[in-house]
Amino acid sequence: MHALFDDAGKFLAGRILSETDSSAQIELDSGKRVKAKGANILLKFDKPAPAELLAQARDIAAGIELPLAWEFAPEDEFGFADLAREYFSANCPVTEQAGMLLALFDAPHYFRRAGKGRFKKAPADILAQALAGIEKKKQLQAQIDGWAAELAAGSCPQPIREQLYKILFRPDKNTPEYKAVVEASRAAHRAPLDLLQAAGAIDSPYQFHWKRFLFENFPKGTAFPPLAAPQPPQDLPLADVQAYSIDDSQTTEIDDALSVRGLGTGQVTVGIHIAAPGLAIQPGGDLDKLGRQRLSTVYMPGYKITMLPDEVVQIYTLDEGRANPAVSLYATIDEATLAITATETRLERVPVTVNLRHDQLDHIVTEAWLGDASIQHENTPQALLELREQLSFLYRLAKQLKAGREQVRGKPETFNRPDYNFRLSAARPPEGANAPQGGSAASAAASVGGVQPCNGKAEPQGSETVQISTRQRGAPLDLIVAEAAIVANSHWGQMLAEHGVPGIYRSQASLAPGIKVRMGTKALPHAGIGVKSYAWATSPLRRYVDLVNQWQIIACARHGKTAALAAPFKPKDAELFSIISSFDATYGAYNGYQAGMERFWTLKYLQQNAITELDATVIKEGMHGGFLVRADSLPLVLPVLGAQGLARGARVRVKLGEIDEITLDVNGTLIARLDDPLDASDDGPVDEDEEDTVAGPIAIAVDINETDGAGSEPGTGQPG
Repeated sequence: MHALFDDAGKFLAGRILSETDSSAQIELDSGKRVKAKGANILLKFDKPAPAELLAQARDIAAGIELPLAWEFAPEDEFGFADLAREYFSANCPVTEQAGMLLALFDAPHYFRRAGKGRFKKAPADILAQALAGIEKKKQLQAQIDGWAAELAAGSCPQPIREQLYKILFRPDKNTPEYKAVVEASRAAHRAPLDLLQAAGAIDSPYQFHWKRFLFENFPKGTAFPPLAAPQPPQDLPLADVQAYSIDDSQTTEIDDALSVRGLGTGQVTVGIHIAAPGLAIQPGGDLDKLGRQRLSTVYMPGYKITMLPDEVVQIYTLDEGRANPAVSLYATIDEATLAITATETRLERVPVTVNLRHDQLDHIVTEAWLGDASIQHENTPQALLELREQLSFLYRLAKQLKAGREQVRGKPETFNRPDYNFRLSAARPPEGANAPQGGSAASAAASVGGVQPCNGKAEPQGSETVQISTRQRGAPLDLIVAEAAIVANSHWGQMLAEHGVPGIYRSQASLAPGIKVRMGTKALPHAGIGVKSYAWATSPLRRYVDLVNQWQIIACARHGKTAALAAPFKPKDAELFSIISSFDATYGAYNGYQAGMERFWTLKYLQQNAITELDATVIKEGMHGGFLVRADSLPLVLPVLGAQGLARGARVRVKLGEIDEITLDVNGTLIARLDDPLDASDDGPVDEDEEDTVAGPIAIAVDINETDGAGSEPGTGQPG
């Protein structure tokens, strides 16, 4: 005697070895013996053999017309054998009974399970809904299959193109667009990002990086809502100074300016004037909410996304030829010793006479020019000549301030590497305008003519000509501005602390390896700069934390000892901690994007100038053998293979491999060593700012190995 029984929702059949009133011992075809409860035994039969019964039952179940079976079924609860007799015949064999059992069990939309072998047919309206859902799912799967086939064939369906960045980086894994990408990747045995790129889903590598950044940081776009630009207070006094700013030519948000009075009197007053949007933008207002949402201006070669609308920036930027609202710090300097003897903070309007542009003047304003009045340069602007004596004094002061900070730091600040400036132009360079092999970026850039520079207001398209020039860090004008900013930020940070007014500070406990700069609300020392406290306050048009600190500084300037009662943010205000947290994450994302785009344009520069070899310096050992090197004349770090036994600081010549503009990846192969191995020296541990991003696999959220409904770890787009 054989039996068909239910084993936890799975139907099995075998030979009955022994049986009691409540259970039976059954041997399966595999030889395994199982104990089945009597209630779970649904059919007993002599023939056919158990395996044959199940095989025939499956075939019969597949042929049962479920709508017809549903019509035959009674309204009340019934058993599968009863319906089999109604559907087939009164004397239907055990194979047809078993076939009906399997068919009913696998059609829950038609028949609800009411117990072991018992069923009840679904109400007509519920059945209609279920069938509609099944049909919809079938059509959806057909759509998924069709899209997957298009992708595999090298064409991207429009719905997937429109959802590309959501699919890759923040997908709803139940959507057909996502499932089609997964299905196509599996079928084509290609990584999702590689597949989509081949199918034309990505318009261009530049657009890929740009749209990904917008998707993650500006999902609603970069346009500003219509907001009225607040006018500054009308009662601000006019400062008795003639101020001037020092910035790059592309700077439009001019936050800071300088003034000098009293040269030759023995007591000089240096004014550090900071644009003051905080005098009109109200905490909690619409513009504040906008600034708090963006948190910083986003910079990238050829373009920027400002923190504040242009209408607001134009009112408060320190443009030449007008008196602008400012928070001014006046430092009284002993002209002989260059010691700061007194300070004062004022809220006022500051006349700005000229906006100096260091990229146009650095070749003139050298240390020698500032130290020797007899040195003359042809075509020196008259405005610069008139400020020569003041700049000479400011440079002497800046050098002394720097030396004093270095004494606190315990070691000098070093500027071993230059800053790189990127300029994008709409036209391509003429044929054959290649840079010298291993030559400087500046010399190559100078050879490109007949191009119109992008103005920073039109979005680049990724096909522009890029020019890369160098600017040595610590140049006189750079040092003057940097030291003035440090004086203002450290003084105002200390002033907030003395008045019991909280601010947002940057601090660093020591210069020991691994000790990083932190942001917090306490006035703690900044070992990296060498000051007692440091609060960002000199870029309120460009950074939200500076605007927050400016509100607090304005309260101190207006209310003195009672400033803590009047300041917008009170001690232990939870909002300050929230601002710090948001700013840290957002500022890091913005800086990461800027670094990525600078790398993109550096790779473009290599391609546009047909540079296939570079001179470079080893900075550290790589992860998979070889070494990481930094190009001597470009802002580029890359891994190099074939380099064995090289110490940090060794100079090498590298042959460049294939460039991947999506992963921003390029590898190198060692050609030759350029220095004497005995002369190369390891110049200490790798600085934190040397941990430049080296491109690699792009982490995406598409996982082609997961099963439907399962969680997943981020997948990898394509190897770098």
